Amino acid sequence: MTGLTTLPPTATAADVVAALDRDGAVIVADLLTAELGRRIDAEVAPYLAASGVGRDDFTGRQTKRTGALVARSPACREAVMNPLVIAASESFLLRNAQRIQLHLTQLIEIHPGQGAQTLHRDRLAWGGYLPRSIEPQLNTIWALTDFTQENGATRVVPGSHQWPDEQRANKDEICQATMKRGSVLFYTGSVIHSGGENRSAAPRLGMNITYCLSWLRQEENQFLSCPPEIARTLPEDLQELLGYTMGNYALGYYSSPQRPEGDLPDTLPPELALGRKPRAKADLLNLG
Repeated sequence: MTGLTTLPPTATAADVVAALDRDGAVIVADLLTAELGRRIDAEVAPYLAASGVGRDDFTGRQTKRTGALVARSPACREAVMNPLVIAASESFLLRNAQRIQLHLTQLIEIHPGQGAQTLHRDRLAWGGYLPRSIEPQLNTIWALTDFTQENGATRVVPGSHQWPDEQRANKDEICQATMKRGSVLFYTGSVIHSGGENRSAAPRLGMNITYCLSWLRQEENQFLSCPPEIARTLPEDLQELLGYTMGNYALGYYSSPQRPEGDLPDTLPPELALGRKPRAKADLLNLG
């Protein structure tokens, strides 16, 4: 069995991307400070407590999943915007897009008795329609408890991001991303992985924050999870990561439900819905 590389918190984006290109996944230790971890715990606790378990085997009948973390938790926003994570995501994903966007924010709490999730590739959120030459997403799981072999540490098949679709993993090709609280697992949308079996007496809690190409639909609908009345209170770079900006030219404009006013075109950049102008060269689109 081949294990995953663990990098120190001083790792660079280039270090992370090199490991991802080689293995499809890598751990960075101690990226979450104790202070930020305590704030995340406090802010997400009521939402996690109110969440029910999954209704099928894939989501996990003994697993809670809680989303909308940007709208619900200022501390989670800091994790979303972590400089190393953003730099690595941009370096990895901008090979195939002009921008990245936030794909998913979700707490995953695996309770005792939960079996191992089916091995899968996250890129299948878009079906099998994207060519394998395009990597659509980069994922992170932040350990909010220790991840151990007993409590359901994420299972990963190193190198499987380079396998053909039909290839299946043998038992001896699967490893677990064991790591201490505060560490982060980075993994690609193409690497085979799954949640592990929790054979312990306590829940395993991870925070899944993922990023994708700006021209793809997001798994978590950020415009509903974090609507304009909340998004307009956030920093501009986080607004844009949520998708409140153009993905590229002519991708993502909107038209106001009211009639156009003055000489404004009726193809407006999303920033205007938040009360600000875009940072692009042109303030308004004119798509003709």
